[in-house]
Amino acid sequence: MRNPIDRLAPVWTHMTHVQPVRGEGAYLYDAEGARYLDFTSGIGVTNTGHAHPRVVQAIQEQASALIFGQMNIVITPAALRLAEKLDEVTPPSIEQFFFSNSGAEAVEAAVKLARMATKRRNLIVMQGSFHGRTHQAMAMTTSKYIYRYDYQPLPGGVFVTPFPYSYYYGWNDDETTAFCLRQLDQLLHSQSAPDETAAIIIEPVLGEGGYVPAPDAFLRELRAVCDAHGILLIADEVQSGFGRTGKFFAVEHPGVEPDILVMAKGLGSGMPISAIGARAELMAHWKPGTHGGTYGGGNAIAAAAAAATIDVIRDEKLVENAAVQGDRLMAGLGDLQAEYPEIGDVRGRGLMVGVEFTGQDHQPAAEIATRVQKACIERNLLLLTCGTYGNVIRWIPPLVVNSQQIDEALAIFNEAMAGMR
Repeated sequence: MRNPIDRLAPVWTHMTHVQPVRGEGAYLYDAEGARYLDFTSGIGVTNTGHAHPRVVQAIQEQASALIFGQMNIVITPAALRLAEKLDEVTPPSIEQFFFSNSGAEAVEAAVKLARMATKRRNLIVMQGSFHGRTHQAMAMTTSKYIYRYDYQPLPGGVFVTPFPYSYYYGWNDDETTAFCLRQLDQLLHSQSAPDETAAIIIEPVLGEGGYVPAPDAFLRELRAVCDAHGILLIADEVQSGFGRTGKFFAVEHPGVEPDILVMAKGLGSGMPISAIGARAELMAHWKPGTHGGTYGGGNAIAAAAAAATIDVIRDEKLVENAAVQGDRLMAGLGDLQAEYPEIGDVRGRGLMVGVEFTGQDHQPAAEIATRVQKACIERNLLLLTCGTYGNVIRWIPPLVVNSQQIDEALAIFNEAMAGMR
């Protein structure tokens, strides 16, 4: 008999072959009743946990009333409600919103807006970045070669500058910030002149590149560089947004306001929706009809789920919980780092935490990360790896996680580490 999995395209990777039939909070359950502690959140998607009752109710009520209304033809009340709620939680300068279906689509929208508004063509991205899998987004992605493998040629006009990854360089944050700013300045003098550079795009916390928070000082100086040259600053908060880092958006930590904010993943609690936001003056440069899409803004169910997600995050104080539980997680991992020399670095903000494994020579130890991940999965704890070398385990529990679940995960991780000896 043919395995049903064989009907799926092999281009997908599969961390496990678990087939959950139900999810609740921080847990997934398969048909046999096995329970898995999900510290992946679907790669930062289910910030409100699996099947949050208020999100489920919003989906059910909207589905029974109106499923779809194409934005170029009608305007659904669900889309208007979502725009209003986003206006309340995004930085003050973010005033208007465009909706689409995925993070990559939102990145593409941000690029098109930046190019049209500035009349410039070039983009500057960070080493280690991940912005998506469509062709423009692939051209902007530098975290792993596999994401662009065999897809050349990709769109041009993309230039890469170092991300302030202090552990990689072996420096403190001040030294790393100074170096990366010098490299950016050199790029603007040698490869892409300021007057041909439309935007600099950055993940405030590097995602696929290793879960590395950018130092606050770097983000502030980056804002200053953009202001000095009329370059737009795009914050890709696809993975770090909606409470993930202990702030509603990661740019709030340094107090930086981007020109364009890119959102997805945690916005819809699992429904396919993304958005970009910008000030009205900037949006006014976007000529009507030069961008759009069939489903963006028209999927009333996704919009209703997103609005309910924002309400849940605010009403249940999930941002605050992410900060508290993130401190607990970081402290526990710090204790394990003292015990296991293979753990080279523990870093993160809120519930976006990375554990980097290195060998005695300080070189990346991907094999250790993979073995520890596998051992955790065998104990029903789901964790993902990331990083250019695949040597970082990332912790992305839902923001509804409690102290008992954090401690349970830490105990399993400790068992997995001990089993490596």
